[in-house]
Amino acid sequence: MASGILGLGSGQAASLNSDLIEKLKTAERKATVEPYDTKIENITKEKEVFSSIETKVSELLNAIKPFDLFVSGGVSAFEQKSATTSGDSVTFDAADVKSLKKGFTSVEVTQLAQKDVYQSNSFNSTIKDGTVDQGDLIINGETFNTNGKTYQQLADEISTKSGMNASIEQVGTDSFRLVIKSEDTGLDNALSISGQASQALGYTTDQITVNTSNHILEAKNMIAKVDGVTYDVSSNTITVDGLKITANKEGTSSINIVEDNTQVETQMQNFITKYNELVALVDGEVYNADSKLGDKSSIRDIIDQVKSKLFDSYGSSSDKSVFNYGIELDRYGSLSLDSTKFNDAVQNDMTGLKDLFLGTAEKKGLGTVLKETIDQMTFTGGTLDLYAKSMTTRETTLNTEKNKAEEALNAKYELLSLQFSSYGTIINQMESSFSGLKMLIQQSTVSN
Repeated sequence: MASGILGLGSGQAASLNSDLIEKLKTAERKATVEPYDTKIENITKEKEVFSSIETKVSELLNAIKPFDLFVSGGVSAFEQKSATTSGDSVTFDAADVKSLKKGFTSVEVTQLAQKDVYQSNSFNSTIKDGTVDQGDLIINGETFNTNGKTYQQLADEISTKSGMNASIEQVGTDSFRLVIKSEDTGLDNALSISGQASQALGYTTDQITVNTSNHILEAKNMIAKVDGVTYDVSSNTITVDGLKITANKEGTSSINIVEDNTQVETQMQNFITKYNELVALVDGEVYNADSKLGDKSSIRDIIDQVKSKLFDSYGSSSDKSVFNYGIELDRYGSLSLDSTKFNDAVQNDMTGLKDLFLGTAEKKGLGTVLKETIDQMTFTGGTLDLYAKSMTTRETTLNTEKNKAEEALNAKYELLSLQFSSYGTIINQMESSFSGLKMLIQQSTVSN
C-alpha cells in the first residue's frame, strides 16, 4: 500500500525551507546581478588603464614645454644661458634669463649701503618700566610726546610711522637702550632726530647736534662700478641688463654669460621618448581585443591629434618639418633622433629650429601648437576630460541598475519566503488530516 497520496504523509513541508530559497536566489543572482558586478569591475580596470594614458599624456606635455614659444618663465630650449662667476663681493641672479645679454660683466664694490641707526643712553630695568617724561622727540618731522609713556610704548608708537622702527634692546645684565633704525638703507632714508627728549635720551647733544657716540651706524649708499659705470644708490641690489646684482661686501667680482645649447638634444630626445611611450601604450590598448577601454575611438583620437600636429609643416613659409632636422619615423610608428643631423642644426641653423618649433605669435611653431593641443585635451570638453566624465557616468548608471536589480531580487525572494511558509503550513495541515485518514484505512484493513 502506498504510504501517501500525492506525496502527502512524506514530510514535504520540510523541503520548502530557507536552503532551497537561497539556492534559487543564488542561481537567479548570477543571471540578474552578477553581470553588473563584472561590468563595474571592468570600469575599475578601465580607470587604471585610462590613468596610465593620462600620465603619459602629461609626461608628453612636460616634454614639449621647452619647445613652446610661450613657455613658463619665458626661456625655451633654444634660449638657455649659462654663467661662470668669480669673486664673492656680489651675488648674481636673473628673474628673466631670456633678457640677459651675453658677455663678461665686472663689478667693483667700494661701499655698501647701510641703514641709519641710533641708540639711546643706557638705562636700568627700573627706568625701563617707568615713564619717559622727557618732552617731545622729533624724528623726520614726526613728533612723539614722551610724557606719561613707557619706553616700550614710545618704541611701539615710533614703529607705526613709515620709514622708521624702534625697539628696546637689552645690552647688559641690567642695561637697556632704545634703538631707533631707518627701515631701509641709503642716504635717502637717513633719520633726523631732534627735540627736548632727543638730548635727554642721548641722541643729540643739544637737541639738534647729533651725538656721534650714539649714532652707531650712519646711512650710506652703495657705491659700485659695473663695467666702469659708477652707481651711487640707496640699495645694495641693482639690476643691469636683466642681471640682478646684490652687493655683499667690498671687493671685485665678475660673471660671464654665454648661450647654453648643451641640453637641447637631451630635451628633444626626452620628447621623442615620451611620444613613443604614449603611442606604444595607446596602440597596445586600442588594438587589444581584451582591453578594458570602453571607447577606443576617443583614445585613438589622442594619438591622431598629436600626429597631425607633429607631421605638419611649419615656419614662416610653411617649409619646415621635423624630418628636416634629424627626427626619423620607423615602420612601426616610433620616432628616433639622428644626433649628428640635429646637433648640426643646433650649431648652424638655430634660427630654423626656432622657426620650426617656436614660431611666432602670428605663425606658431610645432612645439607651441602641440603644447596647446595637449593642453586642450585636459580642459573641460577636451578628449581626456570627456572620457573621464563618461567613465564616471557609466559607473554611476551601472551601480544604480545593479542596486535596482538587487532590490528586485531581494523583494522577490522575501515574497517567496512568505509563500513557502504559507505553503508549508497548508501542507502540514493536510498531512495532519491525512494521518487520521491513514489510521482509519489501516484499522479497516486489519478488521477485514
